[in-house]
Amino acid sequence: FEIMAGKVKWVTDIEKSVLINNFEKRGWIQVAENEDWNFYWMSVQTIRNVFSVETGYRLSDDQIVNHFPNHYELTRKDLMVKNIKRYRKELEKEGSPLAEKDENGKYIYLDFVPVTFMLPADYNLFVEEFRKNPSSTWIMKPCGKAQGKGIFLINKLSQIKKWSRDSKTSSFVSQSSKEAYVISLYINNPLLIGGKKFDLRLYVLVSTYRPLRCYMYKLGFCRFCTVKYTPSTSELDNMFVHLTNVAIQKHGDDYNHIHGGKWTVSNLRLYLESTRGKEVTNKLFDEIHWIIVQSLKAVAPVMNNDKHCFECYGYDIIIDDKLKPWLIEVNASPSLTSSTANDRILKYNLINDTLNIAVPNGEIPDCKWNKSPPKEVLGNYEVLYDEEMAQSDGPDRDLRSRSGQSPGVKGNRARDSGKPILTTWK
Repeated sequence: FEIMAGKVKWVTDIEKSVLINNFEKRGWIQVAENEDWNFYWMSVQTIRNVFSVETGYRLSDDQIVNHFPNHYELTRKDLMVKNIKRYRKELEKEGSPLAEKDENGKYIYLDFVPVTFMLPADYNLFVEEFRKNPSSTWIMKPCGKAQGKGIFLINKLSQIKKWSRDSKTSSFVSQSSKEAYVISLYINNPLLIGGKKFDLRLYVLVSTYRPLRCYMYKLGFCRFCTVKYTPSTSELDNMFVHLTNVAIQKHGDDYNHIHGGKWTVSNLRLYLESTRGKEVTNKLFDEIHWIIVQSLKAVAPVMNNDKHCFECYGYDIIIDDKLKPWLIEVNASPSLTSSTANDRILKYNLINDTLNIAVPNGEIPDCKWNKSPPKEVLGNYEVLYDEEMAQSDGPDRDLRSRSGQSPGVKGNRARDSGKPILTTWK
């Protein structure tokens, strides 16, 4: 028994080798969930039970889990939008320069989520908006589903009326349990590479929300559609053209099983530098980092910042042909299934680096620690934002960076290391 003392005891309800190999490599010990555990990597379904009023139990100081109790404030499409809208209003009330609007009343900096309505609740608001711009295409998504399930595109009001009728007649359930959808303006001018649409999957680790401390994984990737993009309306129901989810694309005829329709972020960066120039490319990536931080700041006040929790999010970003990034959604359980060998290595390393930050030295956790690991253990993560550091740096940094006056991310090189460091420009 002595041998087991001092070893982290782990549980998971996600049977994925990229996880289990990481636990075993550390010499951690697997236990059952009804035994004493220190580290539980769980699905979002399980986290509900751990923190629910009826079934929940008190975690002790040597236990940590990989989700915040109400992560859905960020990871449900409807709630994320609601929180961002609230955050904008608050900044506006404070007279923050971040909430500045242009002559058409659009936010100059905070307009990073496509116009979105909840259905059925906002149906009338949606119709009003639709009529302003009747040639636009909208994308409908169920609030609670992932991997591209239940998504469709519409460009006529009659389609949504039909949807509304169908979903009413298909069951006798009450309004409240009827599935909620969000409908968003579809970005119909996406940046294309080789004629194909893509989106960006970036991994962001949050170790605490108040104060906010978050990390960006350097090895994000682009996911490509396998079919050339055409905004033509006849193609609206060919999802291979519009949705980049691997879960969908791998059924397409042109899916490439070597790279699985993926590029690394650094490939994308090099490509954009050579086709669009270095300066606009840097500006684009600064903006991407900025909108991620803003989205986290938007949910931080409502997030249950439980000290037993950390979370790794999969951010989905689409870039339009004007090189403006749009935040599409945030996933609480980024897929750990590997579609290619490269993918497997990436996800193994992602988990490895995540554990090094969340479980210092692989030792039995003490969730009272200050959650600021030394630089050496960050691996492929870099500090995206550290609120405590930023506060000691003066409050107006946020805008200076955003309006392009500061060096921004990766702009100023550290004199000693010769490596780019992140300024706390937020």
